[in-house]
Amino acid sequence: MPSALPGENQGWYNDVMSTPEKYLRPEVIRNVARLDLRAKFIVEGFLAGLHASPFHGFSVEFSEHRKYVPGDDLKDLDWGVYAKTDKYYIKKFQAETNVTGYLVMDLSASMGYTYRQELTKFDYGICLAAALGYLMIHQQDPVGLVTFDTRIQACLPPRSKRTQLGTMLSVLSNLKPTGQTDIAACLHQFVSMMRSKSLVMIFSDLLTDPAPVLESLYHLRHRGHEVILFHILDEAEVHFPFEGLIEFEDVEAPDRLTIDAQGMRGEYLQAIKEFQESYRNDCFRAGIDYVPIDTSISFDKALMEYLLQRQRRF
Repeated sequence: MPSALPGENQGWYNDVMSTPEKYLRPEVIRNVARLDLRAKFIVEGFLAGLHASPFHGFSVEFSEHRKYVPGDDLKDLDWGVYAKTDKYYIKKFQAETNVTGYLVMDLSASMGYTYRQELTKFDYGICLAAALGYLMIHQQDPVGLVTFDTRIQACLPPRSKRTQLGTMLSVLSNLKPTGQTDIAACLHQFVSMMRSKSLVMIFSDLLTDPAPVLESLYHLRHRGHEVILFHILDEAEVHFPFEGLIEFEDVEAPDRLTIDAQGMRGEYLQAIKEFQESYRNDCFRAGIDYVPIDTSISFDKALMEYLLQRQRRF
């Protein structure tokens, strides 16, 4: 990885390198062209903030012992066990317990929308997925990647080697949101492809009929998989900042609708609130972690919510 970007951005790059927490803001991360740098700085900025937080170290609670092998850190030796057994044992922590993860990315055209944010929903989801992939590889957890629209387009099997990160980022950086989507059918297909219990992280705006989507999520849970659903909406889709007569166009169908924004605002905001609450309640009952996000939310809040949801399972 280069230590600096060439040309006129040199000074700007050096400045943000010294303050990685800047990369927790979506409006800043867009200035980094390379996805590996985006993921690196999002995670480093997040971990820098986590270090000083009350949550630091929550994932390293004592779990069990295992036999010492050459190369283990001697500070983790349990001398009390050695005194009793004359054998070397290492204290094993929960952070050492590997979990297999899948990043599952929605490629629908609606994900390419942005009103006034620097990142589209798709860009935001890609950055968040890349950061989570970076985090899992850093923890030596195997992670794979699935992309879909009306069918599964790509599926990278989980690996924990550092080369896996480069492979995933190469795929992610070349994705474009186009066409329609069938979330439910693709998740059902994905369930049939998996051979072991995994952590499935889904990134979608969920702008489709909720009933079949929820059925597919229940299918994942029924097979023993953990599910975290990142519901990504544009800031405008959540807060409806429009005025006057506005024409809306369906990006996945040739439909247009002109409305009076002021007259519709209250009804729309109530509908989007009920939409999110319905997903939250249904996911809660099924043991699915639901993380609603809009594209104005900083990445550290999104990552913290993910880690808190994960922590509640242990």
